Amino acid sequence: MSQATISIILVVLLDCAVLAGLVYLGILLARALKTYVASKQVRQEKAETIRCLGDVIKRHCTACKMTQEFVAEAIGVSRQAVSKWESGVSDPSTSNRIALARLFQVDPETLLQEAGQ
Repeated sequence: MSQATISIILVVLLDCAVLAGLVYLGILLARALKTYVASKQVRQEKAETIRCLGDVIKRHCTACKMTQEFVAEAIGVSRQAVSKWESGVSDPSTSNRIALARLFQVDPETLLQEAGQ
């Protein structure tokens, strides 16, 4: 075989390998999309739960007459973090939930039960 023939064969093999890789990537993407679409209800429930926990935190802050800034300083986080928790944008970590419960003088489980988690 000539060198030109070998070069053509290598290019064809490389093209086949690239095409096979793209097909495999497409299959993985389709599977991931299918899983994501199927999890819509779970994502909605989680968003509602987070909002509920944010409402519970906001309610306790109001009842205890605490500002976001006071709560943030008391448990060692930023005021923006407390704001995100109250609005449901993010969820406090377990250690922060415990700190919030202590600050509000309630049991940590009470916060979760009030939020329906």
